[in-house]
Amino acid sequence: MDLPTNVHEILESHLQNDSHGRTKSFKAFLRALEIVSSSDGQRRASEFAARAVSPHLDYSSLRSLRKYLQKHESEALRIAVLGGPTTLQLVELLEVFLAGAGIPATIIQGEYGLFRQEILAPTGAMDRFKPQVIFIATSARDITRHPRITSERAEVASLLKAEVADWLHLWNLANERWGATVIQNTFDPHPWDALGHFAVRHPAAGSNWVEQLNAAFAEQAPNFVVLHDLRQLVFEQGAMEWFDPRFYLEAKMPCGPECLVNYAHSVMSLLRGIVGKSKKVLVLDLDNTIWGGTVGDFGAGGIRFGQGSSEGEAFLAFQQYAKVLHDRGILLAVCSKNDEAKAREPFETRSDMVLKLDDIACFVANWRDKAQNLRDIASSLSLGVDSLVFVDDNPAERALVRRLLPQVAVPDIPEDPAGYIQALARLRYFETTSLTQEDARRTKYYAQNAKREALASKVEDLNVFLASLEMCARIDPVGHLNIERVTQLINKSNQFNLTTRRYTNAEVHLLTTDPEWTTLTISLRDNLGDNGLISVLFLKREGSTLEINTWLMSCRVLQRGVEQLAINLVAQQAAILGCKNIVGVYIPTAKNGMVRDLYSRLGFQATGDIAGTTTWLLPLSTFAPFHTHIKLEI
Repeated sequence: MDLPTNVHEILESHLQNDSHGRTKSFKAFLRALEIVSSSDGQRRASEFAARAVSPHLDYSSLRSLRKYLQKHESEALRIAVLGGPTTLQLVELLEVFLAGAGIPATIIQGEYGLFRQEILAPTGAMDRFKPQVIFIATSARDITRHPRITSERAEVASLLKAEVADWLHLWNLANERWGATVIQNTFDPHPWDALGHFAVRHPAAGSNWVEQLNAAFAEQAPNFVVLHDLRQLVFEQGAMEWFDPRFYLEAKMPCGPECLVNYAHSVMSLLRGIVGKSKKVLVLDLDNTIWGGTVGDFGAGGIRFGQGSSEGEAFLAFQQYAKVLHDRGILLAVCSKNDEAKAREPFETRSDMVLKLDDIACFVANWRDKAQNLRDIASSLSLGVDSLVFVDDNPAERALVRRLLPQVAVPDIPEDPAGYIQALARLRYFETTSLTQEDARRTKYYAQNAKREALASKVEDLNVFLASLEMCARIDPVGHLNIERVTQLINKSNQFNLTTRRYTNAEVHLLTTDPEWTTLTISLRDNLGDNGLISVLFLKREGSTLEINTWLMSCRVLQRGVEQLAINLVAQQAAILGCKNIVGVYIPTAKNGMVRDLYSRLGFQATGDIAGTTTWLLPLSTFAPFHTHIKLEI
């Protein structure tokens, strides 16, 4: 069949479909990609190919997209993959998924089975590469010690201690040598234990031994080690498919080839979390998405959810899943074509609703197109549209959003609500490498901020309003109590971020031990609530100059004087260190235009401009501290 003249229409039509529709048009999509690559160039073809990457595709289809994806050499995340089994096919798929997630990355592989040697006695290649992340792609076959089936509990405990000590040494050495974050597989327990069901009670049984090691990893791994749960992948894929022995015996592959798709996507989701690109907001349609039926037709009493029917219980379970996401820090929003009063009615009148209005950070119900509403939701939350995951039962609405807002993640949603949780969870949009108290408080922060904005809109004098908040800031260095939150902010903040330099947890830890560096964090509270840790500064002394290497801040606290307070603190630190000048750098990105003139507003003078990157100077001798309405708590 000849392709129509409008090749770009073929590409867009393919990308707006759910996965079953994409399967039918995939060959035509590849042919159109080839034409675009020849006519418009590799970059344009790469953009379309990246949007097509999905864990719904099979192994061969993903590899066919790989040829169109551009490689990134500069400003790329440096990843070393060190395997027990072979890693070639896994790495190829990992490169595809990273490109699809918009994460520039360069990957090197170790030799088959030599992961220990690569760390204990590294080659020059590893030292030159200086990996930021090391993925130790091992399996249960790479465990060194195994108890005898007759071993008593004390002997098993002794072996466990020795085995874990070896892995701890390996991780610590990798971190010390390269400052790398380590992704470590848990071990995949083989399902066919010789002791059968009694294995769960016998400490020396093979599957029990693996579970003890996994539990010890979870308890003892340091914070620069991120555990990748291989056990979960076995559960998802099924043991018969994962442990097909032919592929290991003949090619030393870690699992069956089709399992590699889920494996690579799962590793990518952790890397996405490490670099701060996990999604932040779950946007929910209402009718036939979190309840059955149309509230505008049937009223709050006529919609279907809750106990008593399979359909109602499915919607109830999906609400419960969304509630748990909310409780761990994912923002919830509503985007519904509805009369707003009718849309709110079930939340206000039905006690059996799991989700409450207080759980919703942004509620939008009107008759406008949902793409525009999603833009408004992102704007109201001071986030980019690429932070959103949009769940809607209507395939036409999903297609519209994919077409008009390709940055928004739009999962396939099955007709049966019993499949909603699986459809969302398998895509791993919200993967995290840590869970802090501030994560759990995030929705409350946004609710409190809405109250502040409502108060501000009623006050004509900004100074009067700021004074009325009775703000208090706590200043802390980066330490073990806040390093997880600091790393999150560094990798997630895009708008108020002067340089958008990214650091892993391990790299941040190294900065805190370097005497040439000063780390500062600012936490802010007022009489409406606690904003938590909202700003991070990394300062580096260079002779008589103190350079602001990294400065970022939550957009929730803009125009409250935090920027001025931060410069006051930097000037104080410069004086303590005997520095004469403060230097700031602004590196422009697509998202941080709001701080383009920040240094100018704070009294700095521009001293250089190279390809848009500007350097700013503030002599300490001319600096006069800013007045703010913020009290300090050191």
